[in-house]
Amino acid sequence: MKIDKDTVDKIAHLARLEFNDADKEEIIKDMNNMLAFVEKLNELDTEGVEPLVYMTDEVNHLREDVVKQEITQKEALQNAPKHDSDYFKVPKVVEKK
Repeated sequence: MKIDKDTVDKIAHLARLEFNDADKEEIIKDMNNMLAFVEKLNELDTEGVEPLVYMTDEVNHLREDVVKQEITQKEALQNAPKHDSDYFKVPKVVEKK
């Protein structure tokens, strides 16, 4: 497989990215290098090698989720840079159009 300008345009569209022509050429070069690296792995003899499902044989030992310290709403608001009597105040990040 070879990465070309059309492939980069399709990927950029899906990722909602925009690139100028100079950037596209650099991306094409980088992506082709990545594919060449992955294709190099096809040269390995993997006959008889079991697929790796988990990275280790370790078992997760989970602990109970126990509340160790509680603070009041008033104490929590004391640490906030901006707040009113009941809530944290944060910058608006979503705007309606």
